[in-house]
Amino acid sequence: MSSEIDSSTLLSRASQLIDLARKAGADAADAVVVRSRSQSVSVRLGKVEGTESSESDDFSLRVFIGKRVASVSANPGFDLQALAERAVAMAKVSPEDPFACLADEASLSKSYPDLQLLDTTEVSSEMLREASLAAEAAALAVKGVTNSSGAGASAGMGGLVLATSHGFEGSYMASRFGHSVSVIAGEGTGMERDYDFDSRLYYAELDDPSEIGRRAGERVIKRINPRQVPTGKDVTVIFDPRVARGFVGQIAGAINGAAVARKSSFLRDKMGQQVLKSGLSITDDPLIVRGPSSRPFDGEGVSGERLVMIEDGVLKHWFLSTSTARELGLETNGRGVRGGTAVSPSSTNLALEPGDIAPEDLIRSVGDGFYVTELIGHGVNMITGEYSRGATGFWIENGELTFPVSEVTIASNLKEMFMRLTPANDIDRKFGVAAPTFAIEGMTLAGR
Repeated sequence: MSSEIDSSTLLSRASQLIDLARKAGADAADAVVVRSRSQSVSVRLGKVEGTESSESDDFSLRVFIGKRVASVSANPGFDLQALAERAVAMAKVSPEDPFACLADEASLSKSYPDLQLLDTTEVSSEMLREASLAAEAAALAVKGVTNSSGAGASAGMGGLVLATSHGFEGSYMASRFGHSVSVIAGEGTGMERDYDFDSRLYYAELDDPSEIGRRAGERVIKRINPRQVPTGKDVTVIFDPRVARGFVGQIAGAINGAAVARKSSFLRDKMGQQVLKSGLSITDDPLIVRGPSSRPFDGEGVSGERLVMIEDGVLKHWFLSTSTARELGLETNGRGVRGGTAVSPSSTNLALEPGDIAPEDLIRSVGDGFYVTELIGHGVNMITGEYSRGATGFWIENGELTFPVSEVTIASNLKEMFMRLTPANDIDRKFGVAAPTFAIEGMTLAGR
């Protein structure tokens, strides 16, 4: 395990790559190694269906000659000099990019904290198998569950090694463990499927597999014999935390600097303006100890800080990498992420901060409405904000969840939805995108 965690050899190779690129004619360069180690086991109906194990150290070299840039990738064992010379040759014939550059030296991390992202617990394939079987068995034991779609368990680690030609060297690793199960209730055309899962940085903090299975079983039997409901306008829709997290991810997409630069965000002209209801805030913090998406520095060597992206409903920041920030006439806020050979901005530990009402009280306050547990399709236009998604869930009647509902569509515009959002107080911060249950008033529901 220690040899897998020690990144000193990889840092040395990355630094050699940069030196060779400079000798070959590059004005500046950075080299990154994306590390990955994983193993998983999947089972169905008490039998192992698959086991997987993988590990990789993927190198990327990015070189700059004036305003020209090129990137190349390779697996371990490549010829350092040949890769450096190839990258420089590609850069010489590449079109100019006025915004591509390394992060300014002044913004680079001089030191960074230990965020306790790595759990070195050794998890064997047998432990993964037993966890998968336990989750499935517990789900199948719930009365009304008729079949299994399978269960799985996984363990792994990943991280980043980065060196730049202006002196930055750093590395970190983060672990990840997970359990999941999916089961079926009902027969024939009346079958319904649901699931549950847990994912943590530390193995000991995972929910018990049997508890995950029981929750999955209880969720799916509640979905049996769904009904349709009449089409209506001005319907209050409550989003279960599982779907609420995806919705907050769409907010993140709308305030991503890359989307703003491309003019593909409906919030591109809203900086400094009200975009959420007063009192609501969205935060992003890369430095949470044991945070699910924490990182001591970004993909360019810049340490981010906690930002209130939307404060009291007012938009305060975009997610920015160096090149995106330059395009917008701004400075990076340490949100650059490596994706292959490119760097683009992204969130870290993102959260729609909770309100002060319990979810049960929020449901009671609705009277009649729709509680969404699953969304279907991709009917969101991020340029205009138009929103239309297939949905399943439960009808709310007299402030109580009553019968299951399927085959309906909910629709509105994200601009209006943001201004009508009321969050509950049940946020779970174990996810990289965290959100409580929330209600949105005034939506259109298309049913029968």
